[in-house]
Amino acid sequence: MKNKITFDKGKKVFPLILMAAGIAIMLAQFILRLNLVSVVAVAYCCIMSAVILLSLLIKKKVYAPMIFGYAAAALGVIVYYIIFGADAGFGAFSSGLTGFNSADHPWLQGEGNFGTRLLGNILLALPSAIFLWGLFFIAKKAFSKEGTKKALSFVMSFMLIGTSILYVLTMNLRSKPNAERLWDGQDDYLKGVDKNASSSNKPNVLFILMDDLGWGDVSLNGSIFQTPNIDSIGENGLNLENFYSSYSVCSPARFAAMTGRYPYRGFADNVIYPTVATVSPFAQTRIFNSIEMGGNADGMLGDEITIAETFKAAGYNTGAFGKWHLGDYGEYLPTNQGFDYFYGSHYVNDMTPFYHVREENGQYEIVHGMDELIVDGKKEQGKLTEWIHDELTEWITDKVQNSDEPFFAFYASPWPHAPVFVGDDFDGVSGMGTYVDCVTEFDTYLGKLFDTLEELGVMEDTIIVFTSDNGPALEGSVGELRGGKYLAYEGGQKVPFMIRWDNANGALGEIGTTRTQSATLVDLYPTLVELCGITGNGGEVNYLPTDREIDGVSMASLLKTDSVIHTKENPILHMKREDIKAIQYTVPTAEIMKQYPDYDYDVLKNNQYVTFKYFDKIQNDNSAFFDKFRKNWLHIISDDIGENYNRTTVYPEIADEYHDRLDEIQNQFKQNRRGIIEK
Repeated sequence: MKNKITFDKGKKVFPLILMAAGIAIMLAQFILRLNLVSVVAVAYCCIMSAVILLSLLIKKKVYAPMIFGYAAAALGVIVYYIIFGADAGFGAFSSGLTGFNSADHPWLQGEGNFGTRLLGNILLALPSAIFLWGLFFIAKKAFSKEGTKKALSFVMSFMLIGTSILYVLTMNLRSKPNAERLWDGQDDYLKGVDKNASSSNKPNVLFILMDDLGWGDVSLNGSIFQTPNIDSIGENGLNLENFYSSYSVCSPARFAAMTGRYPYRGFADNVIYPTVATVSPFAQTRIFNSIEMGGNADGMLGDEITIAETFKAAGYNTGAFGKWHLGDYGEYLPTNQGFDYFYGSHYVNDMTPFYHVREENGQYEIVHGMDELIVDGKKEQGKLTEWIHDELTEWITDKVQNSDEPFFAFYASPWPHAPVFVGDDFDGVSGMGTYVDCVTEFDTYLGKLFDTLEELGVMEDTIIVFTSDNGPALEGSVGELRGGKYLAYEGGQKVPFMIRWDNANGALGEIGTTRTQSATLVDLYPTLVELCGITGNGGEVNYLPTDREIDGVSMASLLKTDSVIHTKENPILHMKREDIKAIQYTVPTAEIMKQYPDYDYDVLKNNQYVTFKYFDKIQNDNSAFFDKFRKNWLHIISDDIGENYNRTTVYPEIADEYHDRLDEIQNQFKQNRRGIIEK
């Protein structure tokens, strides 16, 4: 019969090629152990389900090799996540760390184990499996009525397409990191930290990190609006004129601040998205991490040694408040990364879901949910500054009054990241729009926090650090700098930095002055370890990990005497994704004059040191010429902070030196991505 549906077990080339592709994807899943292969596999299954329908429509055949190819690829994904899954609820944590409970997703997000991985992954794939098997069975068996067989075949194929798409939206995409792990080194280091900190012998630390605040958004750096309480940090301490984030976008910069390492070390060199298991329209964000983050990382790997872990091991109370943005489950959670307590959001305020939690011991409770943060279908986040301030103030007050241990508080404001919101009491106060209103509100509450520290009698014994994770995006000022967020130009990574410590005993040199030499965010970890006198193994000073590269260097000498700390041996890197876009370090002018004895340029005559910044290749920041790139560009930041002029033709040998050093470090990174130091 011409229109009869038949089951073709033959050896036609095209169906066999498709089957071979499915088997190859299945094998690649286990050989490469990458989430990206899973994404390819489910895309293959969706395509195959459409091809199966087309073969029914055009050829009136169900090809056995196509069925087997689909089954092979899908089975590879299911078995992979049963074995290597790292999900809560539908997976388990790679290191056995406690899971967390979510009021919104208790079943999908609850504590996991092998049983939940087995059951969960089978249940997620079951609808597709049923319709694939049904199509196979119906096409293979003879029916007394051909019309029934035809109708059922088409129904099954349509349902296979639908369930394949549904599987894409619900499938597990969390797996154990496929990277060299450093758990043993972490354990050895933390056991070696001397737990001797007390409120009588160690200073407290308040680390304030803004989100997308520009270098020119504080009045101490020339802002056209006033930030008196932020300024007071620099006025009563130091203002660093040339401080850089270690990345020009949120998550990687936070990784750098927490670890003292460039984010490339931990596969954290891009924005981290929610991994929440949901079929909401934003479910596709789960796939972003799988494609963009190497090594199956869903955040800052748990075997990284964080500044919070170091200070906790030394005897500090540790708390984080505000925006985390370094992972949302298992080993990635803040309270599995050295913090005793966390209040805030695991994500950034333009992502969904967005809520505020209280978290301890890897478990959290939602205290401000979507119902409070979305009103009449619109986002409403005007209370965030107030909420975070109240939680932070309460926590600090409790630790000061009820503990003999000092505190390490990480105050990660979500502002002024877009979309920007402001509390009702501050709406319109600046006359300059919501962005400035928001910064003004933050500054006001910061003043209240400082008042609390004064009232508690701990202001003098608290090191206060203020900076930003990167430059501004849609609004905000970079002053005379070039570029903004997500670019390696000065405006993307040069950020405000101020530090205050009233009882510094000379560690900050002359108070109320400006430091001109360069430093970067990876320097913060070793700096605070030195300033706070963290020791190990019974007295070893400035105790830092030795099993891994710590890219940062202590700023202690810079803070005291404005010394150069970033030389050729320890350059500042400006990275994007996995590439070093620019390299920057300072050179004595005398060395330049040896190479160019006839040069009498003002920049050489007027400076004891000169800071060069070299771009190998970077996109143009002028949108009218978006297709143009700057290649082999050398800038002198000392007299050209706007990166306006290429000095390569003037200093060709120096450009070559910087190019070679950039290549050298890039190759070192590729050969030893995690920066493991062999003993």
